[in-house]
Amino acid sequence: MIRRILIANRGEIAVRIIRTCKEMNIETVAVYSTADKEALHVQLADYAVCIGKAKSADSYLNMKNILSAACMTGCDAIHPGFGFLSENAKFARLVQQCGLIFIGPSPDIIDKMGDKNHARQVMIKAGVPVIPGSKDILKTKEDALAMAESIGYPVLIKAANGGGGRGMRRADCAEEVMDAYETARAEAKVCFGDDAVYMEKFIVEPKHVEVQLMGDHFGNVLHLYERDCSCQRRNQKLLEEAQCHTLDANTRNHLLQDAVNACKAVGYDSVGTIEFLLDARGQYYFMEMNTRIQVEHTISEEITGIDLIKMQIRIAEHQKLHIKQEDIPCLGHAIECRINAENIKMNFAPSPGTIKFINFPQGRNVRVESAVYNGYQIPPFYDSMIAKIITFAPTRLECIKRMRIALEELIIEGVETNIEFQYLLLHHPTFVSGKYDTGFMETFIKELKEDGTII
Repeated sequence: MIRRILIANRGEIAVRIIRTCKEMNIETVAVYSTADKEALHVQLADYAVCIGKAKSADSYLNMKNILSAACMTGCDAIHPGFGFLSENAKFARLVQQCGLIFIGPSPDIIDKMGDKNHARQVMIKAGVPVIPGSKDILKTKEDALAMAESIGYPVLIKAANGGGGRGMRRADCAEEVMDAYETARAEAKVCFGDDAVYMEKFIVEPKHVEVQLMGDHFGNVLHLYERDCSCQRRNQKLLEEAQCHTLDANTRNHLLQDAVNACKAVGYDSVGTIEFLLDARGQYYFMEMNTRIQVEHTISEEITGIDLIKMQIRIAEHQKLHIKQEDIPCLGHAIECRINAENIKMNFAPSPGTIKFINFPQGRNVRVESAVYNGYQIPPFYDSMIAKIITFAPTRLECIKRMRIALEELIIEGVETNIEFQYLLLHHPTFVSGKYDTGFMETFIKELKEDGTII
């Protein structure tokens, strides 16, 4: 049994993990950079170790310092959270080589599913629909051009070992392929240390639907239904909801089963997510797998009543899933709004600074995930997300109304935020209808600019 966990992360996810560990009577060790010495996760953990300077490369990405801290404090396991080293197979192997438990899937699975091109081949063998595209890495610009002509425009050139919208470029004609190929490779090299890219047919304005899953070491895989993550700006999610309002029962059942089959095909042994693109005809395609807990895991927890961090830890202890699929009902609808410290009028530029006053919403079925507090200094070195507001209700419309009320109560002074942006989004007829896609956010922003509402 795990007695002490080092959390190799920061911010709200570190606080989130600490809370579950307290419930499980597991001690926690926080790691922090010099910029985070006053951070909430440092104050809440049982122990805390400084692992480097402010920049991520010197601290939260410093494998040696993190592993040294874990060994020095007598930890049994390391939880990577999301981002940073959460999908780094090398780090997972080093954790195991140190005699510690990596709370996540096996390093081999991280490797296999982190290679997007390899993941496509696994899905094809498993009978899961994939987006038409290249079977192998594109080695030259000529290869890219030939593939684009073969599958038809528009196309998307993507980093083979990427994610989060990085190393991804669209091309609508032959003239754009050459530049997109070189640009995608260059960004992939900088962001992921690997310039390998592949190509997919670009699905025009699809829905981005993902399935939350968990698998144990005994071959059991369960789903916690799907989430609609189509509210995105530049491939970065801003609002998520569970379930997807526009999915019909037949499509939903097939999509969920394909996600389960995909996990079984790779022998998945942790909590993870299969992501799909859903086109206007209702056809869905495998996009990628996230071999970690995700930011939006909260809404899957709300509609099922299952603590995913707790399940993740139990699976890491080689415990068998103690429930069956029929034991996981969908209890209602949940929405998550990501609250970012950013200046909407300055093209969503990050807005670090001191929080002079903050009031979080309260009330029935309102959940707040955050690591900020009155007087907290938001550092400029990390992601701009400072809080997640989650609401739950029996129906989608009730959930939307509850989120509007929550955002009315949310007050943050001292830094610029996207609270008003999210509030207006929740009133937009297209969003309320549920019939929005990944192209909706740009349309919404354009409307705000044209009428001068907040932009």
